[in-house]
Amino acid sequence: MSIRIQRVSEQVRAEIARLLREEVSDPRIGLLSITRVKVSPDFSTALVFWSPLDIEGETDLSAVAAGLESAGRFLRGRLGALLQLRRTPELSFRHDASIQEGTRILTLLRDLPETSGEVDEPADSAGGEGQHGEEA
Repeated sequence: MSIRIQRVSEQVRAEIARLLREEVSDPRIGLLSITRVKVSPDFSTALVFWSPLDIEGETDLSAVAAGLESAGRFLRGRLGALLQLRRTPELSFRHDASIQEGTRILTLLRDLPETSGEVDEPADSAGGEGQHGEEA
């Protein structure tokens, strides 16, 4: 990926996050994190990855997706006005489950029982004995 595509992807990500926070009032969308954006090499499309900031996981993902699709034309129009691009990419949205997966894994790790910190060594390597039970 070229440096220009990376730069534009980051600009699109930052502007969409700001626009959702400040200018879009669709209650279906709620609090979101725009985790990343992948802009195509010809700048015709941008795939926007999003994740809800709902810790309990009670967000209706299909409602959020519908809200984002509904706001897509508005967001694209605002991006065209804000970013100096020859072509404003068509936006498509995809749920990114990485934040929820990370939270789930951290919860599982936190809930593991604590161990004494001692590691059991295999029987054949303990005590420095040779293969036939003789000391080395």
